[in-house]
Amino acid sequence: MSFNVPTNFASRPVAVVGAGTLGRRIALIFGAHGAQVRIHDLAEAQRRAAVDYVWQNLPALADRLTGVVPGHVSADADLAEAVHNAWLVIEAIPERLELKKQVFGQLDELSAADAILASNSSSYASRMFLDKVHRPERVLNIHFYMPPKQNAVDVMSCGETDRDVIDFVLATLPGFGLHPFEARRESTGFIFNRVWAAVKRESLEVVAEGVSTPQEVDRMFEINTGSAAGPFRMMDKVGLDVVLDIEEHYCAEHPEYPEGPRRLLRSYLQKGRLGVKSGAGFYDDYPRPTQPPIDS
Repeated sequence: MSFNVPTNFASRPVAVVGAGTLGRRIALIFGAHGAQVRIHDLAEAQRRAAVDYVWQNLPALADRLTGVVPGHVSADADLAEAVHNAWLVIEAIPERLELKKQVFGQLDELSAADAILASNSSSYASRMFLDKVHRPERVLNIHFYMPPKQNAVDVMSCGETDRDVIDFVLATLPGFGLHPFEARRESTGFIFNRVWAAVKRESLEVVAEGVSTPQEVDRMFEINTGSAAGPFRMMDKVGLDVVLDIEEHYCAEHPEYPEGPRRLLRSYLQKGRLGVKSGAGFYDDYPRPTQPPIDS
């Protein structure tokens, strides 16, 4: 079945389902570029924090843009109200497969007939959310990194996405300060995440084999690439528990990957060294948290 892409999207809202770290950043980037954005989250505290984050950061981001009037960003407790008349609905909820299946069924039922339904999932292909979806031709992955500083996005079909939808998204997102890149076949980790995963994995293996240390690998990386931080410092920032979860996900599909990186990560986790959020990881020069770290 063909799909008629939105023709009047400039006057319609964008809905973001999930008010966590990425959800609020996605709302910020669209709002700064003139969109009306509605954020939905079941938790009132999360909704309030997301709106506060956007309004605190919107002026500085909007000031860097010329000829753009910032849009309005609000939050809705009711999903139906949040997605009403939206031309684009972006799911940014926790990485729980059954929950995503349920939410996409609701989005398919509640959203406008021509709304595009996108998942920001970093772990799952959108084809896995289609159990309760009647119009899969409008479903796809739009995977964000960390806007507004990292504005590349992966665009990937659910396997049944109408080609017009993909082309429309690729043509439209640059108007909101984003740089879309199409994953031309299904790929766990999409594009950049796969490249970065290989860098992390080999860096970990070099240390696991005793060839070098995290600090020396990072320093060489900084010198040779001009980066402000090396892979171990960046893994500390993400959280070593999260890094291990991601690596386990890749290795489930690729049993040929070495065990050394996962073994090294587990050794740090066993010592309670989770990275920045616990006060120590590969480095131990982070402020100590006053409360136990919250799982990412």
